[in-house]
Amino acid sequence: MDRGLRVQLSEVNADAERLDELASSLRQELLQLDVEDVTGLRAGEPPPGARGLELAALGSLLVGLGSSADGLRAVISAISGWLSRGWGAQRSVKLEIDGDVLELNEASATDQDRLIGLFIARHAT
Repeated sequence: MDRGLRVQLSEVNADAERLDELASSLRQELLQLDVEDVTGLRAGEPPPGARGLELAALGSLLVGLGSSADGLRAVISAISGWLSRGWGAQRSVKLEIDGDVLELNEASATDQDRLIGLFIARHAT
């Protein structure tokens, strides 16, 4: 994978099961795009004595983008659309590439479009 976009979902009052459902829903949408892969992020090693190799980071995805700026634009557009279909739930999504973070939430569409444009410009290849 040339580049990875880290995606962290949150929703006010969401429990672990709800965050897992949200991440799964968004993952299915993103897999329909021209991306290399979309996987759940891992939070690290489990506590001693626990079964399993790693702990899942709730509501977190890693999107393999390849090297196309158009791919990044399509992924962010899909995430924005998914976020807008929150049906009244207070959601936000943090996007991160190489330590550069963009948070999408209930800001105006104009403000979000401007911030998205700047984020994409910084990471276009």
